[in-house]
Amino acid sequence: MNGIEKITGRIRADAQAEADAILAAARKEAGETEASFRRQAEGERALLLAKAEKAAAEREERLVSAAQMEGRKTILAARQEMVEKAFDTALERLCSMPEDQYVQVLVGLVQKASSTGSEEVLFSPADRKRVGKAVVEGANATGKHLTLSGETRPIRGGFILRDGSVEVNCAFETLIRLEKGRSAAQAAKILFPEA
Repeated sequence: MNGIEKITGRIRADAQAEADAILAAARKEAGETEASFRRQAEGERALLLAKAEKAAAEREERLVSAAQMEGRKTILAARQEMVEKAFDTALERLCSMPEDQYVQVLVGLVQKASSTGSEEVLFSPADRKRVGKAVVEGANATGKHLTLSGETRPIRGGFILRDGSVEVNCAFETLIRLEKGRSAAQAAKILFPEA
């Protein structure tokens, strides 16, 4: 039995050596495969990270740009509001002038606006009572033949000249609105010289 045991021992030893060699080769191949997949995963991770960083940078740039635009819009809206308030203040000051100055301003406007010299002058109900007669008399002192209309209009200040069906609107709110259209940009430069 000694010979069979030797042969069996040798077969076992050879089988064990072959199994160890196969196992070693499998471990080596598994290690190489793992290393290959790790390199591939690292490459993909780096690529995904680079894409994510680029996307994040682009998004940040868009958000910053949007925030800057919103900031500019807010500043512009505030400036427009201030210009609007400046014109509103001008209208308030015109309407609240002392009566003698108010009459002088209106007489000058009537004289400039009158084309025929024989128009009717329409005021707001309050101005008709307060200064209507004085304005018409002051304008007529220069050779005009204007009449104070019994009709009034819902205006804050100023007047409307009517000659038949033709009306010339010299209401202060209209004059301010027209002036605002012409000089709002200039007013903004005065109010905001640093802009």
